[in-house]
Parts: sequence; structure tokens; C-alpha cells
Amino acid sequence: MSTYKSDLLSVLDERGYIHQTTDARGLDQLACEGVIPGYIGFDATAPSLHVGSLVQIMMLRRLQQAGHKPIVVMGGGTTKIGDPSGKDESRKLLTAELIDENIAGIRKVFERLLNFGDGPTDAIMVNNDEWLSSLGYIELLRDVGPHFTINRMLTFDSVKLRLEREQPLTFLEFNYMILQAYDFLELARRYECRLQMGGSDQWGNIVNGMELARRKDGRELFGVTTPLLTTADGAKMGKTAAGAVWLNEEQLPGYDFWQYWRNCDDRDVGRFLRLFTDLPLDEIARLEALEGAQINDAKVVLANEVTKLVRGEDAAKAAEATAAQTFAGGGTGDDLPSVAVGPEGMRIAALLTEIGFTASNGEAKRKITEGAVRLDGLPIIDPGTLVEVGEGDQRKLSLGKKKHGIVTR
Repeated sequence: MSTYKSDLLSVLDERGYIHQTTDARGLDQLACEGVIPGYIGFDATAPSLHVGSLVQIMMLRRLQQAGHKPIVVMGGGTTKIGDPSGKDESRKLLTAELIDENIAGIRKVFERLLNFGDGPTDAIMVNNDEWLSSLGYIELLRDVGPHFTINRMLTFDSVKLRLEREQPLTFLEFNYMILQAYDFLELARRYECRLQMGGSDQWGNIVNGMELARRKDGRELFGVTTPLLTTADGAKMGKTAAGAVWLNEEQLPGYDFWQYWRNCDDRDVGRFLRLFTDLPLDEIARLEALEGAQINDAKVVLANEVTKLVRGEDAAKAAEATAAQTFAGGGTGDDLPSVAVGPEGMRIAALLTEIGFTASNGEAKRKITEGAVRLDGLPIIDPGTLVEVGEGDQRKLSLGKKKHGIVTR
């Protein structure tokens, strides 16, 4: 049972979102007194966010469900620089046009998970390029620079870890934490924003913003971070051998997204249900207590609920139906990933990589020699096998028991 008085911190605590808070008692009191505008920033480095960002998006959803106002900050300005947090090398710099295209793609997921509008608790989406791009360099140095010391900036993990690994940190990236701190100040001024949330690697950036606002305006701001999210086997959330688990349909088919959750480790089921679904906690407790083969029923519930939130109810139903047909009926289903081959066919190893089951042809060949690959239900043992498909026909390609796809012509 949570020790907090406010619905906001009680929900965040009970569902496992809280790693650190800057002033838990003060924030708890503030949340009991009225609507808190709170923000999380997302850089637009790709046309979709991936599952690693979903816990932050769900934090904004919980904020709104508890009667507060989510502010989604798209980093049109900060994406031009690149956040060094958790990175060993510099990001590739993107054009302004590409950043705008990425923001348009990313917005789709937020529109499913948050209610946008003009009301006191309606979400808003803003772009920090609005204020960052208009800042003069000398103006920024004089106005903000005196509140940051190089000594302190060198102690933050985003800087310290890069230097300890003897990886270059550009002056461009070094400025990122100053600009993120300025974001918090600007949001407080424009929207009365009192709270910034983020992953645990953002702690230093959040504290910087709080201190800047206190020194410049005498404002009291708050911060909450989430734990570093890894799967039970230690893998980073949202990454697989075949690549990132994207939230948008254009980057990852609905069935693959559904399967990611259906195939999660037994030990992750309860935690993922709390973080990524709206199911009541007593129902989650019942599901995570299931044992043996029954835990698979809980995984189907998890896959359905997350897919419904992120992709919509139709996508969840289609993916579950395809899974049922594939596993129980031996069919191919309508929602499986597919790859087309020409009249000349394609080698089996290249097919496995092309469809996304393996990250390379080398990995594909290993899986084939291990006996993990089947074509139309029959085992394939030769990596050089040529797969041909007749005009209008389709064949079923399987890797292990959980990955299935269709080969067409």
C-alpha cells in the first residue's frame, strides 16, 4: 500500500514507475492541492519512438489519469544537438526538414494514449525549437551560462561516463544539458509547468533545470525519474536481435509488436502489466500468480492490452487471431510478417534476415544448422536452400516456435 496522499504519486508508486524524486513530500502535497502541469521531452531522431520510450509515455498517461496536465515536449531544437546520456558516440545530425517529419510520425502514438485539447487537464504538444532557435548565443551565455560550472557539469553521468571510456564528447553535445535546463525554465514560464519526469539517466538534466528556475525566477520545481528498464534476462527494453521494437505500424507490423509482448520472460509479466496496461492491480496480481503453461494466458492478456493501447483494438484482435491460427491451426494468418521473392527465389538464410527473424545471414546460418528453421512445417538443414514460390502462392517460414512469417511472390 502506498504511503502517498495524492492519486498521482500513489499510482506511480504502486505501479513501479518511481526511481527517484527530488522532493516527494512537497510534490505529493502539491498534487493534492490542484492540477500540476508536468512534462517529458522526446527527441525526434527517428519517425517513431520504440518500446524503450513507452514507460515515459505511460507516465504522462498516469499524470493525466490522476487529474493533471501532460506536456509532451518534442525536441525539435535539442535533436539538432543530440543528448549524450547513455551514448558512447555522437549522434548523426539531422536536417530541420527530417526532424519535422519525425515529429509528425511520433505524434500518432501520443494521440492514442493521451487526450489533447484546451482543457485544464488536456495534453498539449510543444516543440522546444520554438524558443531554443530564437536564442542568441551571447544572450544565452550571459543569461544562463553563469548558473552552470564546468566542475559540476563534469560530474554528471552523461559526461563523466563518456570521458571515462575515452570517447570524444563534442562541445555541441556538452551544451545539451544547458538547453534541457532552459527548457524546464521556459515551460515553467509559459505553462506554469512544475514537474519534469524522465528516465534515471535524466536525473542530472532535471536537477539542472530545477536549479536554474530557482536562481532565475525563484520557482520551486520538481522531478521524478523511472528505473532503468531492462528485461529479466538483462537486455535493454525495446531491443531485439532483429532490431528495435517500434511503436508505429509503419516501422513494425502489428503482429510483430504483439509477439514481442507475448514472448516476454515469465518473470516480466507482472511488472509489464503494471507499467504498460490500465488493468486493475488486483487483476494483475491474479495474472502474475499463474504458473506453468497458464502463464501464457497472462502473456496473451499483456500482448492484447499493450497492442490495444498503442496500435488500437483492431490491431490487437488481428494479431491474436493470427497467433491462434498459426499456433493452433497450423495456418498462416493474415497479420504475419511477409517477404516477397522474385521468380528466381531467395536463399533461406537471406530470407530469414530479410523478414527480420535474424540480424545477419551469419546468425541465420547458425539457426539453420541448429535445426530451428522450418519451411511449410518441414525442417531446413542446408543454409543454401533456395526458396521458390509459385505465382500467387505463399509459403510459411518459421524460426523456433514463436516466429512465423509468409513468403510470397
